[in-house]
Amino acid sequence: MNMARQNWSNTFAAHAALITYTLIALFPVFVILINSFKTRKAIFREPLALPGADSFSTIGYETVLKQGDFFLYFQNSLIVTVVSLFLVLLFGAMAAFALAEYRFKGNMLMGLYLALGIMIPIRIGTVAILQLMVASGLVNTLTALILVYTAQGLPLAVFILSEFMKQVSDDLKDAGRIDGLSEYRIFFVLVLPLVRPAMATVAVFNMIPIWNDLWFPLILAPAEETKTLTLGSQVFIGQFVTDWNAVLSALSMAILPVLVLYVIFSRQLIRGITSGAVK
Repeated sequence: MNMARQNWSNTFAAHAALITYTLIALFPVFVILINSFKTRKAIFREPLALPGADSFSTIGYETVLKQGDFFLYFQNSLIVTVVSLFLVLLFGAMAAFALAEYRFKGNMLMGLYLALGIMIPIRIGTVAILQLMVASGLVNTLTALILVYTAQGLPLAVFILSEFMKQVSDDLKDAGRIDGLSEYRIFFVLVLPLVRPAMATVAVFNMIPIWNDLWFPLILAPAEETKTLTLGSQVFIGQFVTDWNAVLSALSMAILPVLVLYVIFSRQLIRGITSGAVK
């Protein structure tokens, strides 16, 4: 009875903490959303108030849809984010499995080399990256952004996933080899399902920086047909005048896919946290 009560108490505390953190994280989103439906004066006069009959306005959304190709920017950001996350998770998990499973000379040095990207920001190599993309003919293409974001996310993916790969039971993998499973099937069928919380963590950590990045889209893909949502939204921000209605409206529409992707990837992360709380 005491054990069941303790488990229930731990579960309740974990869920309460998650709900609290979620509400705190969603508050800025709520503020952006309500202000996107206000007049400019109402935004600055009462930023925390709900839109009223005298302050409600959709001028921001009308401006966003009229100026620039918002849906093209949205599509470009979605393609770059989803493909980059897929490649980061795939190649990061494969490299982490190789480092954790196979013992060879230089294993530790290889792991340290792959983790160097966590300590050295990729933006330091912007000039070299731009020269490489120009030489490869990839400037003003989504492929350039995908390659850069994949390289940016791999060090953290390898660092996190390799530690989780080491915790997978050797008996399970040896049993698969006895049954005739190839190393690829052992990796995809036996190991990956057991490290889904870790993969969700990697996805969540990499998703927001990719979606919100302005630096590399501005350097590598500034053309109209390859602009991302963040870069396209800069048209409403000027040196002397900023159209806050349009900026907040663009941000409100950009938040939705991020929330969807966050829910998809964070479900496994939350499941891992709550299951660990009752062990």
